[in-house]
Amino acid sequence: MKLLITLLGLVLIFEGLPYAAFPETMQRWLAQLAQENPVLLRIGGLIAVASGLFLCYLTQRTSLFG
Repeated sequence: MKLLITLLGLVLIFEGLPYAAFPETMQRWLAQLAQENPVLLRIGGLIAVASGLFLCYLTQRTSLFG
């Protein structure tokens, strides 16, 4: 449980850092993102989820990382 909470904290740090450091740039980037095709956004999201699941599997079920 301690590891999960630590990981959630790190996610919040990395997700919030660009908004705190470059708010105007993030607004422009999000406006451009809103113009994208929803199908492309969904595909990108699914690729990110699949990559994350694969990395979790590699680190937990194999001896590749120690």
